[in-house]
Amino acid sequence: MSGVRAVVFDTDGVLLATAARHAAAWKEAFDGCLVQWGRSSGGRPRPFDAVREYRDLVDGRSRLDGVRAFLAARRIDLPEGAPSDPPGCTTAHAVAARKEQVFSEAVRTEGAQAFDDVRPALVRLRETNVRCAAVSASRHARSLLASAGLADLLDTIVDGNEAQALALPGKPAPALFLEAADRLGVGPDHAAVVEDALVGVEAGRSGRFRLVVGLDRDGDRHTADALRAHGAHLVLPGLGDLPAALEGRRP
Repeated sequence: MSGVRAVVFDTDGVLLATAARHAAAWKEAFDGCLVQWGRSSGGRPRPFDAVREYRDLVDGRSRLDGVRAFLAARRIDLPEGAPSDPPGCTTAHAVAARKEQVFSEAVRTEGAQAFDDVRPALVRLRETNVRCAAVSASRHARSLLASAGLADLLDTIVDGNEAQALALPGKPAPALFLEAADRLGVGPDHAAVVEDALVGVEAGRSGRFRLVVGLDRDGDRHTADALRAHGAHLVLPGLGDLPAALEGRRP
């Protein structure tokens, strides 16, 4: 495990305390649509589970991929639609736009905060010459990282806007992480990935990163077990332990 010279961090839930806001936005978007779909089918579908379904189906994915995964899991047949579809429930793109509308309003009014352990960890990594990047499928990531005062501690950021411009496939494909590592000037064999999402852990392993760290900030044994089952080499409760964990894995 020696040779880690760079770390690629996921953003939501790892650097920024925005995962709960994403989960709430997904719930509001899906639950409203489930009510509409239930009326048309005569059924009463169960509400979106903002813990289990968020973790298993949408966390870490792009909005559209999250909608697709949810629809497939619930066996709901919905047209794909087009990126220009307005927020609504009639197409997958419309549902994705609905979630974006809800989340955008939340961050516009509330902003974003970094977890308390983030800045000290990034400062320590910089002091030990470990380069750092942040990645996210969200188009808001770059502005939120800046507003949280973290942009100056990151060597590069790959957000949803760049992912779209570069046609990078979303997680569990490793493209976001590999793009970030390339910008840091290292190969995945000399880089670590830190993720709280199951699909993100899968992406780190499929990208053959030297170290894949699962982050379980809630101290949930089931979450920790799931992170390991999906490929995390180790699971940490926060970023405070990361610099020490990496020191034994550097040249």
